[in-house]
Amino acid sequence: MRSAALSHLRVLDLSRVLAGPWASQVLADLGAEVIKVERPGTGDETRAWGPPWLPGGDEGARTAAYFASTNRGKRSVTVDLSRPEGQAIVRRLAERADVVLENYKVGALARYGLAWPDLTAVNPRLVYCSISGFGQDGPYRDRPGYDFLVQAMGGLMSVTGEPDGAPGGGPVKVGVALTDLLTGMYAATAVLAALAHRDRTGEGQHVDLSLLDVQVATLANQAESFLVTGVPPPRLGNAHPSIVPYQAFATSDGHLVLAVGNDAQFARFCEVAGRPELARDPRFATNAARVGARAELVRLLAPLLAGRTTSDWVAALEAADVPCGPINDLSQVFADPQVRHRGLRVEIPRARGGAVPVVASPIRLSRTPVRYDTPPPDLGAHTREVLVGLLGMADAEVDALRERGIV
Repeated sequence: MRSAALSHLRVLDLSRVLAGPWASQVLADLGAEVIKVERPGTGDETRAWGPPWLPGGDEGARTAAYFASTNRGKRSVTVDLSRPEGQAIVRRLAERADVVLENYKVGALARYGLAWPDLTAVNPRLVYCSISGFGQDGPYRDRPGYDFLVQAMGGLMSVTGEPDGAPGGGPVKVGVALTDLLTGMYAATAVLAALAHRDRTGEGQHVDLSLLDVQVATLANQAESFLVTGVPPPRLGNAHPSIVPYQAFATSDGHLVLAVGNDAQFARFCEVAGRPELARDPRFATNAARVGARAELVRLLAPLLAGRTTSDWVAALEAADVPCGPINDLSQVFADPQVRHRGLRVEIPRARGGAVPVVASPIRLSRTPVRYDTPPPDLGAHTREVLVGLLGMADAEVDALRERGIV
């Protein structure tokens, strides 16, 4: 079997909840060996963030679906970082690692002798990635950071939701913890960049990832528009600030997303809708004109789109090469023929029987494809395996540590 792209790398994952584990799962998907260090007895908080729960396991040992969504491909080792013996184990693991990921509050790991200066002293080639709410410096460095909070503070909620005064108007968070997920993706990218630098120079480095930084950076065109104009963009619901018509419309039996990206597409849409003259009307002939006449055009289009079913519109508009689509719930998503063809649902067998369903990685590599060999681990399932196999401890030594609650 061909080696995976990152099978030469070992990641020591001290993170928990979402942003850090998402980063380490990306690296695990690409073949890195990921050792997830968890608190004895309880582990990562998301193990208890249910229901829903994975099938199997009694009341005290069940695992939440939330945890499973971001921890496949890893080995779980339980270590009490508050005890000197536990700290010594982590330092020994860090000596043998290429990457350390952590998302503790700023300064917390320094109390345990596990901060960047401590671990780079024992492993100068180490890439040490710190994820925090607001970064390792600045006036907010000591604040805890949560996705919802940063969606608000970082501006995302100011552009998400219906306008003030509209039915249901007001700021709305995104339906998944998008800031955490984007931070995890940036962290994985930054780690790979730091490893590329290490390959050339032999030097490790410290990576500082902030949820707030990521959220502001990923405002993309909305942030750039503000920087150019000085005017904060308004909430537009499902509409696009710079393209019209590019939004959801009610149909006779549901909703349709119409994503007209240029004037030629708009002309074809008008033909299908039976109103070809709209594409020749100076008010609507160009995208810039349509943006200026947004309210008037939407008022004209809404009753047209409400007159036919979603499936009728999709069939007619796809035939005319006009981008459009239904708004699917997740049962429809995973039943969609393209989603099924691309294999976005994967079943990972469990050693004790059964399987865990997970969402496949979107990364497709022709020579080193992602493999799904290891399900989300039970708490501490690999403690003995790692301590004996990697650190060379004797079984009796592991037994003694376990009896004292250190592992």
